[in-house]
Formats: sequence, C-alpha cells, structure tokens
Amino acid sequence: MLDQLFYGNTLYNWMISLIIILGALILNKIIVLLNKYVIQKLTSKTKNRLDDILFQMLESPVLLGITLFAIWIAAKRLDLGFHVETIIAKSYKILTVINITWFVARLVNSLIEEYWVPEKGEHTKHKILDTHLISIIRRTILTIIWSIGGVMALNNIGVDVRALLGTLGIGGLAFALAAQDTIKNIFGGITIFTDRPFRMGDRVKVDKYDGFIEDIGIRSTRLRTLEKRLVTIPNYKMVDAPVENISEEPMRRVSIKLSLTYNTTPEKINEAMNILRDMPNRVSDVSEKDLVVAFTDFTDFSLAITFVYFIKKKADVMETPSQVNLEILRAFSSAGLKFAYPTQTVFIEK
Repeated sequence: MLDQLFYGNTLYNWMISLIIILGALILNKIIVLLNKYVIQKLTSKTKNRLDDILFQMLESPVLLGITLFAIWIAAKRLDLGFHVETIIAKSYKILTVINITWFVARLVNSLIEEYWVPEKGEHTKHKILDTHLISIIRRTILTIIWSIGGVMALNNIGVDVRALLGTLGIGGLAFALAAQDTIKNIFGGITIFTDRPFRMGDRVKVDKYDGFIEDIGIRSTRLRTLEKRLVTIPNYKMVDAPVENISEEPMRRVSIKLSLTYNTTPEKINEAMNILRDMPNRVSDVSEKDLVVAFTDFTDFSLAITFVYFIKKKADVMETPSQVNLEILRAFSSAGLKFAYPTQTVFIEK
C-alpha cells in the first residue's frame, strides 16, 4: 500500500514529506515555549533591553524560516515536475530574503521605538527626537530596508536588477519633474520637523492667518483659525513665510491710554499714576517686570496717561485685561478721577 503512486510519488514519500512539515511545526511550538518560559526570563534579568528586543523580534522570522525550510526539504524529496520544482525553488529564494528583511525591519523598528520615541511626560537622554520627526525617519529607514530586500529577492531569481534600476531611474526623473511642488513640500516638512518653529497645539500667525496648529504632515500643515475654520497650508509656504509663534511669548504685552479731564490737578495725575504702578498688587496675573506708566500727552480735550503692562505666561489673556480695566474704573472712581471724552468749549467775545 505504501508503494502506491499518487501524482508521481509513492504514498510513503508523501507521508515522509508530511512528517517533515509536521515536525517543523512541532519544533516551532517548542521554540515558542522555550522562548516564553526560559529565554525571556533570562533576558529580563539583564540590565539592558537589547537582548529582550533581539529575541522578541527574532522569534517570528525564525518560526517562518523553519517552516519554509521544512516545506523546501519536503518538496525536494518529491518528484513534482520541472515546472513546479522551479516555482518552488524561486518562491523559496524570494520568501527567504523577505523573511530576513522582515526580521531586520522589525528589529530596527523596535530599536527606534525603544531608544528614540519619547514616552508621555518623559524626557530622557536616550529619547531625544521629536515624535513627528521620528515618524519620518522610521518610514524612510523601513522603506530603504524593504527596497534593498526586494532588490535582493529579485536578484536571487535571476531578474536583471541593473536594467530595472535604470528604468526606474528614468521614470523617477520624469516623476520628480512632474512633482516639484510635492518635493518642495516634503523638504519643507522636514525643515519644520528639524527646526521646530512651532509644535502641535501652538498658536501662530502666518500670512493673514492666526490660529492653532492641529496637524503637521509631510506635505502640509493644518491650522485652526480663531474663527474655527480649518486652513491647510503647503509646507514650503510655512518655511518661506514669516511665522510668529504666539505660544512661545514669555508674556503678553498690553498698552492702553487713559484720558483724564483738563481740570485734573498735578497731584491727582500723580495719584492716578501710582494706582497704575500698583496694579501688579491689585491683579495677580499682571507682571511686575517692565511696567510703564507715564504722563505722555496734552490732547485736544484730555490729559493722557500711557499704561503698558505684561500678562504672565499662564494667565488668561482675555480675563486679565478685563480685571485690570475693572480695577482701574474702581480705583479712579474712588479717587475722584474723571475720564475725559471729546468736548469743545466755545467762547463768544462781546
């Protein structure tokens, strides 16, 4: 019975090939258990994470490699015909290179994740790069790894890689000429990630737009204006245009002019100026630094006092001026200081 032929091979040979594949699957299960209960416990006792990452990333490619090797051995034992054997041989060469490439890509990706990507609320000497820049670097490195793996796989099955690269080079040049703006935007995005003139959530002014950065992409930047409209700006324009990062200001400057009536005495002018100088003690979010109070103008209908103050970094830039203005009204009213408004006095001579 074992000598009976099925598709050109005896039942015995089919059974041996099947046993080889089953043996590989059993070996894979043993490796998984060994890695889980022995190797990982040993690596967890070491001081660095490199060995943990190496064995974690190595497990799946090793399992796939054992399975592919077992299938190849099992197929080599059988007489499947020249055409099928050629397909299996080429597939094995391609899948072997892809499996190795997969391991390298997994390992590199895990190393980037471990040593470069910052965790929330954590800034260590190892995790030094911006999240968005890391995303671009990660994609670039993985694209290069898979491209090299693809070229090696094609080369293994006899494809003329040099001719293929030459064709791709000509096509790439034509594509580059047709996509100059896209390339400018990509380089603009890289410039934004490296120079970091602003970050996610920052309020910026660029051209005629004033709003908050919602997203920084490789091609464009999205800004939510104060009117709640979403504006998409090409990255090369963000690089070329002057960008004012309002979120990076240490304090917000406010300048106002207070107009008092012409019958205000010098003593009352001094009292008004002292009230303004005392504003940091009256409103907690007003900074004591760089406070400016000066009697600056004799206008047509009033005596003008210029008051310049700064709002502290974390304070509400709308609520604080409101508190200051209310305090000025209260203090000036209590002191009997009167605000002027446009008036004219007409003298009629007899």
